[in-house]
Amino acid sequence: MAKRTLLVFLLLISATWTFAQNKEALAGKWLTASGDAQVLIYPAKGKFSGRIVWIKNPNDNSGKPETDDKNPDKTLAKRPLMGLEMLNGFSYTDDGVWEGGTIYDPKTGKSYSCKISMVNPNQLHVRGFVGISLLGRTETWSRVR
Repeated sequence: MAKRTLLVFLLLISATWTFAQNKEALAGKWLTASGDAQVLIYPAKGKFSGRIVWIKNPNDNSGKPETDDKNPDKTLAKRPLMGLEMLNGFSYTDDGVWEGGTIYDPKTGKSYSCKISMVNPNQLHVRGFVGISLLGRTETWSRVR
């Protein structure tokens, strides 16, 4: 009986510890599906955000830093892509998904609703969509070590 009680206790502690780890598992540096950028995802004001911290080709043809030139807001079109916050406002849910946030695509200048789920400790599924999640696209991002 004591062994069974100890086993149940250890399983409960383990499950609680694993749950706590899952919420923070999103934090880190991730390589986008195209391999053109790395995004640092970090906790911010109780939620998660992400900004570009590496770009494969950081400069344009003239040698100047790439800018957010596809942004429809002309005042934002001049900001550099390096350091650009492209993920914003994600909250962890009990079913292992970070949702309620948005993703900005600097290649098109558009923002989308987004959900993020962890495939394994080194891969994310990032799904951008308009309206409902069914109408969207999923990319697989890889953890940078």
